[in-house]
Amino acid sequence: MTEYLNQLNAAQREAVETTEGPVLVLAGAGTGKTRVLTTRFAHILLSGRAYPNQILAVTFTNKASKEMSERIASLIQQPVEGLWLGSFHKICAKMLRINAHLVGLTSNFTILDTDDQLRLLKQIIPAYPIDTKTTPPQLILGIIQSWKDKGYSFGNLSASEKANPEKAIIQEIYRAYQTRLQQLNACDFGDLMLHVFNIFNQYPDVLQKYQRYFKYILVDEYQDTNIIQYLWLRMLAQRSGETSNICCVGDDDQSIYSWRGAEIENILRFEKDFPEAKVIRLEENYRSTQNILGAASELIDNNSQRLGKTLQAANKNLQNDKVQVSSLWDSDEESRLICDQIIGLQKEGHHFGDMAILMRTGSQTRPFEERMITLGLSYKIIGGLRFYERAEIRDAIAYMRIVAQPNDNLALERIINVPRRGVGKVALQKIHETSRELDVPLLQAIDYLLINNLLKGKIYTELTQLMNLLDQTRKKVEAEGHISAIDYLLNACGYIDMWKQDKSPEATGRLENIKELFQATAEFPTLVEFLEHISLIMDNDDLSGDDKINLMTLHAAKGLEFNIVFLPGWEEGLFPSQRTMDESGNNGLEEERRLAYVGITRAKQRLFISHAANRQIYGQWQSSVPSRFIEELSDTYTKKISHIKQSQNRSPRKNDFFDSYSSPKFSKQPVQGASFSQPQRTYTPSKSKNIPVGSRVFHQKFGHGTVLSTENNKLEVDFDKSDIKHVIDSFVTLES
Repeated sequence: MTEYLNQLNAAQREAVETTEGPVLVLAGAGTGKTRVLTTRFAHILLSGRAYPNQILAVTFTNKASKEMSERIASLIQQPVEGLWLGSFHKICAKMLRINAHLVGLTSNFTILDTDDQLRLLKQIIPAYPIDTKTTPPQLILGIIQSWKDKGYSFGNLSASEKANPEKAIIQEIYRAYQTRLQQLNACDFGDLMLHVFNIFNQYPDVLQKYQRYFKYILVDEYQDTNIIQYLWLRMLAQRSGETSNICCVGDDDQSIYSWRGAEIENILRFEKDFPEAKVIRLEENYRSTQNILGAASELIDNNSQRLGKTLQAANKNLQNDKVQVSSLWDSDEESRLICDQIIGLQKEGHHFGDMAILMRTGSQTRPFEERMITLGLSYKIIGGLRFYERAEIRDAIAYMRIVAQPNDNLALERIINVPRRGVGKVALQKIHETSRELDVPLLQAIDYLLINNLLKGKIYTELTQLMNLLDQTRKKVEAEGHISAIDYLLNACGYIDMWKQDKSPEATGRLENIKELFQATAEFPTLVEFLEHISLIMDNDDLSGDDKINLMTLHAAKGLEFNIVFLPGWEEGLFPSQRTMDESGNNGLEEERRLAYVGITRAKQRLFISHAANRQIYGQWQSSVPSRFIEELSDTYTKKISHIKQSQNRSPRKNDFFDSYSSPKFSKQPVQGASFSQPQRTYTPSKSKNIPVGSRVFHQKFGHGTVLSTENNKLEVDFDKSDIKHVIDSFVTLES
């Protein structure tokens, strides 16, 4: 029965067999964390210390809990039923169903998703004096959820939150929101934990029942817990006068989610919370070579917020190439080098699927995607869309298409109400009907409706502004070039401001992607050539086969592993991120270093790090210095190679065309982000050209024809190479 223990190393076995008292297992990358958790669970069952329903096992995802359940069943060789095993929210939902009456709900309460939460919030907000343009519902919901993640009900906010005048109204909205939820017999995901936490506080007998019920508590990924998760676990584990049999498994060196509420302090203070705690370090790594692990350890040793451990390779016989750190002249050479290395590795027998390029930001994927398409290399984006599939990129390209080709109905439909212009279903239907009736593109149909005053009020003003803006942009393309013109267009139409005002976590990344798109346009002499390039890329996107190079951000890579890993863009400001350091100071820097540690420890056999002396960031060539993280890697584990030729005295190309989206440096005249408070051109009903019946006319689409009849400004024309059409006289020219 103890054969399963013989498969563990000494530290793993200690973590499994130390069943009594609080235990913190510091599980480094690749050291068998999941094996320890599942084996410990099985060991408690097989040794008769508890029944299955007396063990509480908490994970962060349903996927992780399912994997644990399957492994436990395999170890004990029988199905496991009635387990309290699941994610924090799943466990709390189960507890809340049992105790719903204590918070004014019934056991069949509904759990609202994000869309339903926003819909409910939008019903409440109009009753309060709040400007949804500066404080959109998404921001309000985010603040409410952050309060719930910290354990704050609307009646017990912290003193600092109560004193914040900007959040005073949101506190009232929070109260109304919770009241409506209770009336609907519903709760959101934040409530699942908050309600149970409040029940434990207000009803000690309920808390004591669960404390007696769970003889053992197991927690996965403890470094990623937020405040309310930490408080909830501590309440369950700290039993008065009894030993706390809680085992938390985590890695303080892989805490990289502070931006979504994770508190590294939770794992760092474990011994303070449980003074009798035993700390067990898993340092034997079964994934990577010693050089990779040595580099990772050197790097993370520079952090002060850690409990400390040193990873060692379990298999000393692995091929142990040094980590290669490459210095390149610019970011274009970096993408070429990495793709060349990938081709070389494939020729050596490595599969594309065993390789990954891990980047600090999602916008960094574009040059690699384009290079791979050029070379015919198959790739996939993990945890996100490919660059040109992202919504903000498709929007921006649609604006470019309607400038280059006014007859592009699909592009116009995409952007006509982005940002919002009040063009609803009725107005759009009217535009389509006019387009069909006159047999003209949508843009010409809008022109006709405006000329004849067939659109009124806000729609008239908004569409007049849009038509003026498109006209001006086309003129700027001719006078100043497409880069300046498109920069002007996206600012003046309000698209950039739309994302600047968006308070969702994704908004910053979307702006970065748009800036990266500007960089792409700068690589082509004309707008038409750029759009043709995009069409070819999308058409040439072959997704057949399973053997693809993996592209993803470092955050998306956590928990994954690859034989060969490339880590590009290791430069100050990019990685570590300047924005993160500006916002969070030394804490931000240490989290960036943990993110670098995660990236390094994804590699099993080979690791390539690179940095460029010049990088085109958001359309500007900027000189870069190597990341401080590279300076923290010694020659013991790394081999540093410079690909910059000594004779290469050239400076980076100069096409930095804008500073911050609004003032192209090479514009002939300063570009103003026009607000268009008044239409620059006022449409008035057009007068008929009085084209006589029998006249010969020319239409740009239908060619030459003869006028059969007239009615005001409408003509019935028999075209030489088409059927009889009804057209507007402003769309034809009279032949002499």
